[in-house]
Amino acid sequence: MPYNGGPMTEAMYYVLLALMNPNHGYQLMNAITKVSNGRLNMGPGTLYGVLSRMQKDGLITLAEDDGRRKTYKITTDGEQALRIEYSRLVALIRDGKILEEGDEGE
Repeated sequence: MPYNGGPMTEAMYYVLLALMNPNHGYQLMNAITKVSNGRLNMGPGTLYGVLSRMQKDGLITLAEDDGRRKTYKITTDGEQALRIEYSRLVALIRDGKILEEGDEGE
């Protein structure tokens, strides 16, 4: 079943962000830690599960496979899905501004 555009998992979001520059598995784990400012450390088991799923969904593709390591890159559909998710997250933050207003309404 292809990706339906629903909310992404945190893992999916950060994999796509990290793949704005093509990467192979080990580099990708480091890139995810970097783009998440250290909040997300993804192990190989989680990473390869997410990569497999996202490849099936057409969000990423193999850029290169030299037999030793596979280099992944984001697809046009993947970048579009990432931008849609980013907009959704920005809207969530914007909607949450009510929390910053405190108890003014009481």
